[in-house]
Amino acid sequence: MPHLLSILDVRNDFEKIIDDAINMKKNGYEKVLKDKILAMIFEKSSTRTRISFEAAMQKLGGYPIFLSKNDIQLGRGETIEDTAKVLSRYTDIIMYRAYSHKNMVELAKNSSIPVINGLDDEEHPCQVIADFMTIKEKKGNLKKLKMVYFGDGDNNMAHSLMLASAISNIEMKIVSPKKYWPKQDYIEMVRKLDGKVEIEEMNDEASKEADVIVTDTWVSMGNESEKQVRIKEFNGYTVTEEIMEKAKPDAIFMHCLPAYYGYEVTKEVAHGKQSVIFDEAENRMWAQMAILKWVMKKL
Repeated sequence: MPHLLSILDVRNDFEKIIDDAINMKKNGYEKVLKDKILAMIFEKSSTRTRISFEAAMQKLGGYPIFLSKNDIQLGRGETIEDTAKVLSRYTDIIMYRAYSHKNMVELAKNSSIPVINGLDDEEHPCQVIADFMTIKEKKGNLKKLKMVYFGDGDNNMAHSLMLASAISNIEMKIVSPKKYWPKQDYIEMVRKLDGKVEIEEMNDEASKEADVIVTDTWVSMGNESEKQVRIKEFNGYTVTEEIMEKAKPDAIFMHCLPAYYGYEVTKEVAHGKQSVIFDEAENRMWAQMAILKWVMKKL
């Protein structure tokens, strides 16, 4: 079953999915998922994930069904196993936006149809596929580039970016307070892929020679109780115009959004000439289309 739970699940087709997304954006697409049904389970709220998947499924000829945790019995105690088995009888694909990666794996284990990870506490593979699509659009390729990520190095975005960089032969640097450095498991996975990752705390040379600067919110959903502590501990890690000036002149700035200006990035950078955040947001839809085709073996 072609589940997409981790970016590693598409490691052999990673650039093929990206190229398909770019091709559909440039040249159009066919309704290859006509009459197919996508069940979308949301434990966490979303703007881009929900709308991009709904638009993607409809463009490909299918039908999306939005299910919040309050809409289905999963929110009242029905087991993930039973939910997976029932949805497998009604629909053709499940997209799950979850708090727990453990639950994501449990859903896929008991599903007889493909499951797509729309975000959990370990990875955010769909976002990263859109990110790398954007990089390829702007840079022309995914080889021999240098990406620098500022902020929480132990969140789902950092994890998936590290793995995708290793797959794509992109040199990756994580700039983060030591308390928030990536888990050793992910560092080992990168090494097994022969990837390059540096991890360091903030310094004056952190963005030097970077082709891509990336950041993410300091307070992910589920960490709201830590907000004040995190704001204090990430003080000094804001992506500013000074940080962008030390990168390559043609460096691009990326953020998966929503952005909290004045914290992880200034509005001047996010809305500046080097920012591609709104192209990146649009590309969520094209990437989801390619992902949906991949899981249904229509790529």
